[in-house]
Formats: sequence, C-alpha cells, structure tokens
Amino acid sequence: MTLTDPGRIRLFVTSHGPADAPVLLLVHGWGGDGREWAPHAEALAERFRVVVPDLRGHGRSEVPADGHTPLEMAGDLAALLAALGAGPAVVVGHSMGGQVVNLLAVHHPELVRSVVALDPAHGAHGTEVDGIPARLAEYREHGARAAADFVDGAFSPDAPPGLRTAHVRTMLGTPDHVVAQAYAGMYTDRGAVGVRPHSEAYLRRRPQPALTVWTSPEAAGWERGTLHAPGSRVDHWPGTGHYLHEEHPRRTIQLIDDWAADRPGRGNG
Repeated sequence: MTLTDPGRIRLFVTSHGPADAPVLLLVHGWGGDGREWAPHAEALAERFRVVVPDLRGHGRSEVPADGHTPLEMAGDLAALLAALGAGPAVVVGHSMGGQVVNLLAVHHPELVRSVVALDPAHGAHGTEVDGIPARLAEYREHGARAAADFVDGAFSPDAPPGLRTAHVRTMLGTPDHVVAQAYAGMYTDRGAVGVRPHSEAYLRRRPQPALTVWTSPEAAGWERGTLHAPGSRVDHWPGTGHYLHEEHPRRTIQLIDDWAADRPGRGNG
C-alpha cells in the first residue's frame, strides 16, 4: 500500500502480521529498498506487526527534488507510524537506515520502544573521514554509477549467490541526486551525525535501549563506550559483509525476535 501524510511525501509501505501485535519497523539503507527485508518480514510476522517502508527517493516511494537526508527520512517515518497508529515500535535499520532509526529515536522518542542498528552509518573516523570529500564529489558527478562500486565491494566471499548483483542493480536504479544528497546528509551537511564526534553527541541523546551489531571489531569497541541506556548492548559479527542481515538472514531474524520479545508492548493499531 502507499500512504500519504499531509505536508510530507508519499511512501510505499507494506505491513505484515496481526494489526494488534507489537510493532517492528524494518528500514533499509542507502540505495536499497524494503525488498531486502522480505524473508525477515515473513518470519517475524508470526509474532509481530512488521512495517516495511521504502525511504523517500528509494524503491517505490516518491522522489522529491531535494531533502534526501536521514533526518528528513526519520521525519517521514514518524509521520508513517503516527498515520498507522503503530507506535511505540521496535525500530530496526541497516547502514543509513541505522542512522535513520536512531534519529527517529532521538527526535520522536514517544514512537520508539527500542532500537536495533545493523552496521550503521555512524562512527566514521580516521581514513574513512579523510575520504568523504572525494567520495561525495564522485557521487555528485556520477551518482548511482559511483555508488554501485561501493556496493559491489560490500559483501563477504561467502555471501549468497545473486545478493551482490541484486544490490548493485537496486543502487543503479536509485536517482543520482538521491544518492549524492543522502550521502551528504549522512556525513557533511549541517547537522549530519555520521562522523564520530557527532555520532557520539546524538547517541548520548537516545533514551531507549539499543542493540547495535557491527562487522568491525574496532567500531564495536568504540560504540560500547557510548552506551548509557539500561539494557543496551553492542555485538560483533566477524567474517561477514556490510549487508549482514541478508548474508545471515536466519541469524538476524533470531536476533530481532529475541530482542523484541524481551521488550513487550502492544501497538496502537
């Protein structure tokens, strides 16, 4: 279905499972869409109301001329949850989606029960930060073609066959201006929270318990030092690529199921 909220944009979203079950919101990352959550949504819908949107500018959602920042996307999701009567929710995000759901938790805390962030797009430091200006210049000049190169290298050797190709194709179908604006919104725009000092400042404002899963041991160690909400934790999954939820779907489904089941609550829908 497609939902419209006055003053915002049209988002394509699907809802799975009982309308009165506890709510899970599953959010894809940069240059992706909600299809990557298909196996998770199907399995988790046995116990939860699973809401899966395409973020603005991505998939089947509306593509405005500008405003493709994680903060704008978090605002869209707040309007979506309110329109569905579906909060407070356990909100799950991958990569840029991890940044989006954390911003949702900070700016709309009444709508968020807890957060799960999978290899989130925050905490950048060192050489990663040094390379941001050049990468942004490439994305502004070449758009999705340049971003597809990042995607192509983001999988482990053991990733399921076809997963790399599927994500490269999805990124190539993302409008060029969305690719560049979203990257700038993550790392360089005023108020961006992707670079480590800014990440630490906004994570301190998050009041809900959070589970973060990193593929990098260094990043996992750093984020453990930022935790303050009771019940929060950081896990490290070695030997996997950036799209860990798709490389290991059953493990991810179990992780989300266990986490959400430990935080009971009913949706309002």
